[in-house]
Amino acid sequence: MSTSHRVPHPRIADRKARGPVKVVDQMPRDSAITRFNTRVALIVTQAVGSMWCAYAFALFDLISLPDAIKAGLAAVVSWVAQTFLQLVLLSVIMVGQNVQAAAADKRSEATFEDASATLHEVASVQLQLAAQEALLARIAEKLGLDPAAVADAAAGGAGESS
Repeated sequence: MSTSHRVPHPRIADRKARGPVKVVDQMPRDSAITRFNTRVALIVTQAVGSMWCAYAFALFDLISLPDAIKAGLAAVVSWVAQTFLQLVLLSVIMVGQNVQAAAADKRSEATFEDASATLHEVASVQLQLAAQEALLARIAEKLGLDPAAVADAAAGGAGESS
């Protein structure tokens, strides 16, 4: 008679089937218009969120720098704040966010793999405990003991000392 049995949690099979969550999993799948809009947004984001675009914006902004210098200090400050920083930093920040998103995906995958390994080890330990329980039950039967009563007595006296 076994006093325990392994019942896998339904989340385990679901987790194995789905794998780790990634950024691409968050993409809309409902209407064609939403999917189109998302694709356009991603294309623009990939283009603007590149260092090449940051370099292009910097070169483009430098065209107006001589006029800002001729206009004086206030115009240079305005040029830096309103033109150069906004356009160039926009692309640089987007590149940084893309790097962070890729790192988050890698961390997610590593956590998923760690959890899978842990679940595998726990299942292995459960199988080993079930085999030991079966052997102990056979030993108890040979000694003329009721395995369930022995298990109940052991569980009830676990906190007691003799």
